[in-house]
Amino acid sequence: MTSSQQRAELQRRIWGIANEVRGAVDGWDFKQYVLGTLFYRFISENFASYIEGGDDTVDYATLSDAVITQDIRDDAIKTKGYFIYPSQLFANVAATANTNESLNTDLAEIFKSIEASANGYPSELDIKGLFADFDTTSNRLGNTVADKNKRLAAVLKGVAELNFGEFGDNQIDLFGDAYEFLISNYAANAGKSGGEFFTPQHVSKLIAQLAMHKQTSVNKIYDPACGSGSLLLQAKKHFDAHIIEDGFFGQELNHTTYNLARMNMFLHDVNYDKFNIELGDTLEDPKFAYDDPFDAIVSNPPYSVKWIGSDDPTLINDDRFAPAGVLAPKSKADMAFVMHALSYLSSKGRAAIVCFPGIFYRGGAEQKIRKYLIDNNYVESVIALAPNLFFGTTIAVNILVLSKSKKDTTTQFIDASGLFKKETNNNVLLDEHMEQIMAVFDSKANVEHFAQSVSLEKIAANDYNLSVSSYVETKDTREVVDIAQLNAELRTTVAKITQLRAEIDAIVAEIEGQELEA
Repeated sequence: MTSSQQRAELQRRIWGIANEVRGAVDGWDFKQYVLGTLFYRFISENFASYIEGGDDTVDYATLSDAVITQDIRDDAIKTKGYFIYPSQLFANVAATANTNESLNTDLAEIFKSIEASANGYPSELDIKGLFADFDTTSNRLGNTVADKNKRLAAVLKGVAELNFGEFGDNQIDLFGDAYEFLISNYAANAGKSGGEFFTPQHVSKLIAQLAMHKQTSVNKIYDPACGSGSLLLQAKKHFDAHIIEDGFFGQELNHTTYNLARMNMFLHDVNYDKFNIELGDTLEDPKFAYDDPFDAIVSNPPYSVKWIGSDDPTLINDDRFAPAGVLAPKSKADMAFVMHALSYLSSKGRAAIVCFPGIFYRGGAEQKIRKYLIDNNYVESVIALAPNLFFGTTIAVNILVLSKSKKDTTTQFIDASGLFKKETNNNVLLDEHMEQIMAVFDSKANVEHFAQSVSLEKIAANDYNLSVSSYVETKDTREVVDIAQLNAELRTTVAKITQLRAEIDAIVAEIEGQELEA
């Protein structure tokens, strides 16, 4: 099955599940049940495969829970980070879901058991609360136990019928594609559900390439507003795993999305000791502040959200914000996220950050922060993307690329706003578009109407405006008009009209003369 066929089958199956529970579960809540069930199936199959160890004579799902020794359990938890008994495996629960009158409470106990299995082990914090949003006893599933079980069974059955073979052999990013499909279909609710800022996979791929360009190895990669982890995992997908030495780090404010990010790590076979996703407010309660700086940072922080800013007088002395001498406006935290990322960046590193266009031309504190970034030669590139690339917004965003190891003092501006393909309700970046952007990003060549490298002095003279349109001239697609030729054509037309009027007047006069004679 090709990747496009797998993606179509996944979407068809999810839509089928949605029809089974339509009207009972809000679309945004429904998303949690589908993704949670996908995760449950994945870790079950992944764990069973680990226990079987490639021995075709062993079928973990058919074993009795009683044969599991404490040594087997300990070794598994130390390696995988969690433990699942044979009776708790997705396949066994799904097989009897339609007839299990205690399905909802059984699932709740299984999820509780899986999470509790890590207690006292190094993986405890990575496993804790993973199933918190998969509430099988919630009234959102129905008012009676029978209603809850019926809908849970429908979701389990739908996910069980996804027939792609082993998860690891899939041609697509199963979890990412499912999430993207659900987001796109329930985009109207996205803004009211905790402000999830999902980065489409095609944009994530470009950001990952920019952040890790020409780095043969990085110590670790970080996303300060990691959402579901899609940006971090695009880096893993794009590069061989061994060059990201110490793994994947992120912080997320939204609890539901934080759980999805941790699930996503497991789903992409990132073991618990190779990722660290923290919950909390990145700007007010930053994690990893005392860790070594990061060689690669990717981020799509929330656009123009409010933050405490100057209401907390201690922040101006914070190592992240103090160098600029000013805090980002309280009503627009965009530049606070930029300064945060810069402070976490290593001397060899690069950060690629999705930004709202306004921060590149507005005055006040944002202008002062731009001045700091340019005067200290941290801005490598500003890339203008096409509009309507993101779900739920038509904004044409920019990507800001920061570097602490630039070879000259110029800043590159790329106008990629014309690079997109229209698909259904959104535009998408194709591989060929990304190749065009990466080629000019690498060469730093000046390309008419597309890319321009600008000196620090010229940017300073332009009040530190970093809008791409200020430096890359838009191609004039208007038709060139030859005024002399147009005037000649008009004179000819006017002469013809005059002659025609004279002929009409003569005809009218003749008719009137005939009427008088009569």
